[in-house]
Formats: sequence, structure tokens, C-alpha cells
Amino acid sequence: MNGVTYAQLVLDPHAPGATLMLLNPNRLQRKYPDGRSGEIMASTVEFFESRGKARLKHDDHERAWYSEFLDHVARERIFASLLTPAQYGADDCRWDTYRISEFAEIIGFYGLSYWYPFQVTALGLGPIWMSGNEDAKRKAAAQLEAGEVFAFGLSEQTHGADVYQTDLILTPSENGGWTANGEKYYIGNANVARMVSTFGKIAGTSGDPEYVFFAADSQHERFEVIKNVVNSQNFVANYALHDYPVTEADILHRGPEAFHAALNTVNVCKYNLGWGAIGMCTHALYESITHASNRILYGNLVTDFSHVRRLLTDAYARLVAMRLVATRACDYMRSASAQDRRYLLYSPLTKAKITSEGERVITALWDVIAAKGVEKDTFFETVAREIGLLPRLEGTVHINIGLLGKFMPNYLFAPDAALPLIGRRDDAADDTFLFQQGPTGGLGKVRFHDWRAPFDSYGHLPNVALLREQIDVLTEMLATATPDAAQQKDIDFAFGVGQLFATVPYAQLILEEAPLSGVDEALLDEMFAVLIRDFNTFAVELSDKAATTDEQARHALRMIRRPAHDPARYDQIWKDHVLPLNGAYQMRP
Repeated sequence: MNGVTYAQLVLDPHAPGATLMLLNPNRLQRKYPDGRSGEIMASTVEFFESRGKARLKHDDHERAWYSEFLDHVARERIFASLLTPAQYGADDCRWDTYRISEFAEIIGFYGLSYWYPFQVTALGLGPIWMSGNEDAKRKAAAQLEAGEVFAFGLSEQTHGADVYQTDLILTPSENGGWTANGEKYYIGNANVARMVSTFGKIAGTSGDPEYVFFAADSQHERFEVIKNVVNSQNFVANYALHDYPVTEADILHRGPEAFHAALNTVNVCKYNLGWGAIGMCTHALYESITHASNRILYGNLVTDFSHVRRLLTDAYARLVAMRLVATRACDYMRSASAQDRRYLLYSPLTKAKITSEGERVITALWDVIAAKGVEKDTFFETVAREIGLLPRLEGTVHINIGLLGKFMPNYLFAPDAALPLIGRRDDAADDTFLFQQGPTGGLGKVRFHDWRAPFDSYGHLPNVALLREQIDVLTEMLATATPDAAQQKDIDFAFGVGQLFATVPYAQLILEEAPLSGVDEALLDEMFAVLIRDFNTFAVELSDKAATTDEQARHALRMIRRPAHDPARYDQIWKDHVLPLNGAYQMRP
């Protein structure tokens, strides 16, 4: 690492807003090298705030199609600016993960129903931007400029998102081209998208099936929208193609390239789920703290109860940690190359851990506001209903934690000192490599920098040091009581090990981002107290797995540590970070 510590990466901890850890729509903090990016964020906030909370809740309860939001996106050219690579768009267009992440956070802040059409548009564009079909790319760019949304036709009712299976078949046509028949399921925006990136298989091929991605038009007469499969503002379609004509001009990918495009698109877009959860939890936290800080029960302010302070402080610490991880992961996404594929760990980590943490944050807040959490006029009621969706989209938590396991040997035991130290990537660059990822295999060959380096930079903090001790026991177990082949195939056992391992890069990203975001050390140590308790839980669960050997169970129980408690630190966080959120943001009525 050329002798540089992660604590030396800090940009300017004394800059205005450097210690503002959470999004506040009334005080947008991100700095951009161009004015257009800030305009997009400000106009999006103003759209929601000018409509007000009552209208937002009315549309949610009435399951109103969000046409006015899509009209706003079209009028302001938001998707065109954010989701068009520079090569195909106007001067303000680029696929810039740094600014995309703030947009995802903002629309998540106002509800999953507004985050969702953005997410599935990004997914639908993935196979197009990864394609060699230049005409299709120019068509997509023109449609983005016209305000259209896109869809990603991968999942099927029978197979889910199993990329190896598809019942949508293209049959050669007598007049050239093909006709497509089959159904897709769980496809957002497929009621309106003029380009639906649809995954299928070409009939009549010998040997391995020839997969295909092609663009279909939801408004074509042979494209049937059967139904909306959800009861919400979103339209998540079950659609069918009936002898749908497909020409060479519609083909995006054929053969293994189509398979890789499906997985690579998800590699890019699953990262956005973390930001959706962060936005939702942030709004819920403001609402919860403001409610609790102004309510008297049994002659006491609710926030004077010790358990309430603990719940709110833990929720705050978890939420700030979520934001730090997602922000730092962005740097690796933007810096990816064929020689540096660390993003392939950090993207599923963001999806699996941050969305799961989002559920834990909402559960803690609900224990504070109790019955208030189901009142129809609260934003919390919407979040409580929707937060559980994010861990279960773009692959379940089990699938993504299982994916992390492929990186574990190299990450823990074979660091590569030649890898560059990545700084903040907030420049106005086009993230072109995300659409040039190539074949999806070789995950076990991906190399990482030494995870110990950021721990060493903060080793003076007691809870950072304690988590490091826990991780050392984990690595000892993996080296001396290595899971055998049968255990590695046991999903329940592998998930137990994976939960422990996932904590390591999660903590690493927190420590790397802390100096960049100006996090004070008291808050950082409190975050690690939470991580220690989580690690304890995962260790006990692993010790109790049926497939765990006695030796592995002994190692698991040796991992348990008691966090370092510091009343002064805890009070400082309450007074300086948590309590000031009372009334800091309330949506316009």
C-alpha cells in the first residue's frame, strides 16, 4: 500500500457538512464537478416536497400509478442524464455511479415505489449498453431523451431468476428472423416500456442451449400484458409473447454472451438496492426520533427511557454504517477494470448486508414508536410494509452471501500488495467498464488488498481491536478446521460461515470510508460495538448448525467478545448525533 494508511485518505474533515452523516433533503451536501448533477437532485426533492406528505400517502394507499413522477423524470431528462453513457447522449449524460447512488437514495427516501421504476429501467438498459448492437444503443438513447422507461425481462414464474432455465423460445421464421413465444414474470415497467430486454433461448441449436437477449416492445400487438402480479403503485408484469416477430435488429446478445449479460447487469444494479434501503431508513429515522422526542409516557419523555436511547442509538449507528459501506463500495465500482475486479465482492455485499441491516433498523425504530408505526398518515407505515422487499430482490440474501464465499480464500489469506489504493471517485467520469465486464467466471481468482490495513489505522479504538480479535479466530478456524466439501455444499452451514465472513469486508469498507466522510472516532467505535454483537450472534448460530464439527463449534464460541462499553462515548453520540435529529427534517404536509 506504499506506506499509506487509510486514515490519511481523508479529504477535508473540517469542510461544511463533513460530519453530517445522513441525507437531509433540506440540506443536500454532495459536491459535484458539474452543476447539472446538483440540479437533478434538487429538482427531484422539490417534486416530492411540493406534492407533500398527504399526497404521497394518498397515492400509496390508492396504489396510484406514478405517471406524474415519470412525467417529471421525462421533463427534467433525469434518466437520460443519469443512465445514458457519454458516448450516446448529450453533454450532461454519463453513467456515473457516484451521482446515481445519491439519486437512488433520494427516491428511496420518498418511497420504494419511486425507486423501483428507476431500478428496473437501469436493469433493462444493462443488456443494451453491454451489446454490440449500435443501432439498439442509439434507439435506447433516443428513448431516454424522450422520457421512456425500460424493463428487464429475465424472471419467469416457474424458474424465478434462474438464468440457466428459460421457457421463452425463439423459433426460426420462414421469412427470416424468429418468432418468440413464452411468458415472463415479475417484470417491472413491462406495461409501458418500449424496449424490454428479454432473455430467452433459440430453438434448434445443438449441444448447449443458445441463449439470447432481444429487445421487445410492450406496445406491440403480439406482446400481451397478462396482469400486474403485485398490489402496489408499481406495475410488476406477467407478460406473454405470442408469435412475437424478432429481427436481427432486435438481437442484443446470442450464446454465452447473453448469459454473461444477464449476470453482469445484475452485478451493476444490485448495488442500487443498498441505497434504496438507506433512503427509506433515513426518512423513517427522522420521523421516529421526532415522534419519540416529543411524547411523554408515565411522566417521562420517551427518549429518557434507557431502552429507547439504546434502540435509537443502535439504529443510527447501523444506518450510518450502511451509508459508509455503500459510499465506499462506489469507489471500487467506478475504479473497476479487467485487472481490478474487487467490485464483484462489494456489490453483492452492499445488496445482502445493507438491505438486511435496513430491516434491523426499521425493527428497532418500530419498537420505539410502536402503534404509531401502523398509522396510515405516517411515512413509517409505508417503510414497514416495504423494507423487507429489498433483501429479496436481485437474488435473496442467502444467494448473495453464498456468492461472497467464493471470494473468501483470496480475501482473507492471499492479499495482493500490487493493487492500487483507491481514493474518492466523485469525478465526472463515465463508468464504461461496467458495460465491458466480459465473462462472469473466475470469481475465485479475484484478488484483494490487505483487509488488515484499515484495521491497523484504527487499531487504537477498543471495539475495532476487539472485532479484529474475532476475525483472527475466524481465520484460524478456516485454516485449521477447514470446512470440507460436504459442508461447503450445505447451504445452511455455508450461510453461517458466510455471515461471519461478510462482516469483515463490511467493517473494512466502514474503516476506509470513515476518514473520507469525516466520521468522529466515538461514533466509529460505537458502530464496531454493534458489529461485535452481530458477530457474536453469527458465531453462536454457527456453533449450533447440525453440520458444524465439534472443533469448528469450539472455534465459533471462542470468537465471542464483549464490546467495550464507554458511558461517556455513548452519551456523546446521543447528544451530538442522535438527539439533534429531533425536528431536523419533516416532509412538507
